[in-house]
Amino acid sequence: MFSALLLGLATLQSSAPFMVELPRGEVRPLYLTKDSPLTPVDPFWLDTTPVTNRQFADFVRQHPRWQPRQAPALFVEAQYLSHWGDTGPTREQQDQPVTYVSWFAASAYCKARGKRLPRVSEWEYVAQASELAANGSKEPGYTQRILSWYAHPTTDTLAKVGQGKPNYWQVHDLHGLVWEWTQDFNSALVTGESRADSALDQGLFCGSAAAGSADPSDYAAFMRFGFRSSLKAPYTLRNLGFRCAQDPAPAEPHRDTL
Repeated sequence: MFSALLLGLATLQSSAPFMVELPRGEVRPLYLTKDSPLTPVDPFWLDTTPVTNRQFADFVRQHPRWQPRQAPALFVEAQYLSHWGDTGPTREQQDQPVTYVSWFAASAYCKARGKRLPRVSEWEYVAQASELAANGSKEPGYTQRILSWYAHPTTDTLAKVGQGKPNYWQVHDLHGLVWEWTQDFNSALVTGESRADSALDQGLFCGSAAAGSADPSDYAAFMRFGFRSSLKAPYTLRNLGFRCAQDPAPAEPHRDTL
């Protein structure tokens, strides 16, 4: 039984990813001019690395409904966690990013950990950082380096998470390892209040409307938005993983003393 095999896996270390706190910031909507207002991003926490096979295996052991062949077909495609086989992830796969997971499964994992998937604006805010700056988009070679990562074909054997250099926020693997689910993957960051824009032109998702955008040269951003627009929540792809985010804990209410 898969659950019994996972009991042995549970004896291995299965620590949660480290998280970093991101300060309040802003990110430029993709399809607006350079004079358009920026989209504000509230403070939040983010995993420094994608969720690994080891961590997700621990989750499905604790939540059997998300085990392979037991997850509801409405929420996952047939190839959900198919790379694990009947014995769960191999030793080689333990610290690689988990893939073949749907948006529903990723969301369930984050919720079980008291977290959530990052919003598109949050992910883009953190991902615009280089190794040296919170916004590296103007650094020579920055965009080309990301495009080179995207152009590299996905292999069956993924690298372990956290092997590359972290960015300015000490976050790893936002580019070049796997694509990542976001909470609102099927919305577009096109206005300062995009979630409230009921007249959103869905055709913008394809990335074909680069002319007149905030930065027509940012092909990497168009690739991300184009990829997200192609997704449906049950999809399980070999190059699609996730990481979790978390809202800051509410401040303790001030109480006057007598």
